[in-house]
Amino acid sequence: MAGLAAAEVNNAPSPDQAAASVAAAGDVRAEIRKWYGHLLGEKRSSPLTLIAYHRDVAGFFEFLCDHLGGPADLDALRKLDLRDFRAFLTHRRNEGLTSRSLARNLSSLRSLFRFLDRAGIVSNAALKALRTPKIPHGIPKPVAENAARAMIAETGEIESAPWIAARDAAILTLLYGCGLRISEALSLDRKDAPLPEVMRIVGKGRKERLVPVLAVARSAVDDYLVLCPFGLERDDPLFVGARGHRIDQRIVRGLVIKLRSRLGLAETVTPHAFRHSFATHLLAAGGDLRSIQELLGHASLSTTQMYTEVESQRLLEIYDKAHPRAGH
Repeated sequence: MAGLAAAEVNNAPSPDQAAASVAAAGDVRAEIRKWYGHLLGEKRSSPLTLIAYHRDVAGFFEFLCDHLGGPADLDALRKLDLRDFRAFLTHRRNEGLTSRSLARNLSSLRSLFRFLDRAGIVSNAALKALRTPKIPHGIPKPVAENAARAMIAETGEIESAPWIAARDAAILTLLYGCGLRISEALSLDRKDAPLPEVMRIVGKGRKERLVPVLAVARSAVDDYLVLCPFGLERDDPLFVGARGHRIDQRIVRGLVIKLRSRLGLAETVTPHAFRHSFATHLLAAGGDLRSIQELLGHASLSTTQMYTEVESQRLLEIYDKAHPRAGH
């Protein structure tokens, strides 16, 4: 079973580190330590979620230091009203944050205050009443099928070492052919290969799902392992770099940037765009939303439904180009 990449886990601070780095009174820091431990343990939040929550909450208490004239304690948190929270959002907006980032800030704060409320420590009705900023509606931007194939094939042209080219092709094939997140692909261990026809993946929030693995993806991983110069043991990472350590997501992002530049593709072509391609191409081939939701590991069907808009847009573009009266 795939585990989290060690590098990703190490980026998230411990509960003690998270609490110590927040500019708040001692009683607040003590509760933040408990909240962060709750996220890490019971909620089993991903490292990226923990980092985002920590950053957002630390920014909020840094604002409160100036806003209140000193570090906030638990009593100060109880007394915060709508004007205080709106002042924080205005402050962050002036710093250049988008509506999406502001909404994430509020989500982080609500997580903390909800924890405090359930523990009987702090109850604040103002935050519950505060409206979340409207997020502009957008749809995923998948990689076209021919572009995805070209990118995978092009890995052999930009890497001098055949084993690295095979590794990169295997990773991109897993992203595109299985709909894996980049963190999920890179968290695979040597014991996970040879890949089975159906693979158990642990995704966000430690949620497990079963993902069919195409023969081409299994072959790509096998080809990489034949060429890999390291004698990888069962518990070693599957995808390694030049020093034999688990590769970082930045390497794959850098690879995709090189590939899209060589092929003249848009900046929307990212590792995550391969996951979008997996979903939209399945939908176009007749896949039903509920099945695609399970394959992607989405908690809500509404998240998966955004791919129907991508397909509808594609059909409209085809209509505009092909219908004899489309331009009239």
